[in-house]
Amino acid sequence: MSSNSRVNTIARHINPTSGTMSISLWSGVPQAPPDPILGITEAFKADPATAAKLNLGVGAYRTEDGKPLVLKVVRRVEQAIVSDMSRNKEYLPMGGNAEFCKLSRALILGNDSRAIAEKRVATVQALSGTGALRVSAEFLSKFYPNAPIFLPNPTWGNHNKIFPNGGVKIMSYRYYNPATRGLDYDGMCADLQAAPEGSIVLLHACAHNPTGVDPTPEQWAGILAVVVARRLLALFDSAYQGFASGSLDRDAQAVRMFTQAGLELIICQSYAKNMGLYGERVGALSVVCKNEDNAKRVESQLKMVIRPMYSSPPAHGAAIAEMILGTPQFYEEWKVELKMMADRIILMRQMLHTELGKLGTPGNWRHILDQIGMFTYTGLAPKQVENMTVKHHIYMTKDGRISMAGLSSTRCSQLARAIDDSIRNY
Repeated sequence: MSSNSRVNTIARHINPTSGTMSISLWSGVPQAPPDPILGITEAFKADPATAAKLNLGVGAYRTEDGKPLVLKVVRRVEQAIVSDMSRNKEYLPMGGNAEFCKLSRALILGNDSRAIAEKRVATVQALSGTGALRVSAEFLSKFYPNAPIFLPNPTWGNHNKIFPNGGVKIMSYRYYNPATRGLDYDGMCADLQAAPEGSIVLLHACAHNPTGVDPTPEQWAGILAVVVARRLLALFDSAYQGFASGSLDRDAQAVRMFTQAGLELIICQSYAKNMGLYGERVGALSVVCKNEDNAKRVESQLKMVIRPMYSSPPAHGAAIAEMILGTPQFYEEWKVELKMMADRIILMRQMLHTELGKLGTPGNWRHILDQIGMFTYTGLAPKQVENMTVKHHIYMTKDGRISMAGLSSTRCSQLARAIDDSIRNY
């Protein structure tokens, strides 16, 4: 019998119409629920109200015209990289681009960092902030076992999935106070004080997602005192350095405060927002250790986590970031563009606050100015959010979070009127 005949004979046996093996191996796989953010984008795209609709759910910077932005310095650097015929497409090492790693830890810890000078910081390139968090989770489950990680309530939704999938139990601590639309500092400190000694605590380095509420420098000092007293391991998620205030140094203050106190800690960095390298997946994972020997061993084990997970990271995005961070001219150009993005977001906050004031919208809207970074927690209830979408074609997450980076000066009054209507009638 020919091979084709044998294949046809087998095919007849497994043909669904024959009843033999008619049930798929994957029949029991349930349909996954839609991602909350991506679901908003899909609904937005399907809305026929082209002129009126506004998507404030996406966590990405938009221009005044509502378009994605590629930084000018990124375009220039990318052209230089593509034109360099000496570059190749070989694999990077497991730990990634070594120069990029060196520059990344200096960016977050400062060029004068004692920890860097003492060579006790282990750094590997990661698949943006998400990848850094996932590698850290698996590393912790293996070398810091049985310790739960305390997440702020609320936090970025992916935190609640990354750590359990990496083998780390999650718990929560109070963070946001709905009554004040600000930080629940007393509740946060009380919950961390009550955490089991040696627990892990995830802290947003700046521009807390989703609330936009950050501790003051004095509050950070108080949080540090609790971390020291309870021997907690701090894990910083730094997704917005320079993007929040417009200052790279200011947005790194909390991380540097903890490091200067002599603590061992973990830092997850992303270049998605501050360089606009969303699709390039560029990030870094650093572990600050007690000494150089520890750092070497930690770095070796981080690579062992990476090897079976994705083997090695992509080269292109890291090369862009390396050239920007390592070339004084490009670095200065980047800081100017970074501040431009941050300043536009701050301006949108001011304009929205002004428009709500003109309308006399019930309530105190000072929190729009007080919160920082890409997102604002409006305080809108689910019914009000539904009205915003159904009646006004303005899309946001169900918890009332809006992306200020998706707003433009020409749409501020539209947003304010929609909020006013929702507050007064729902």
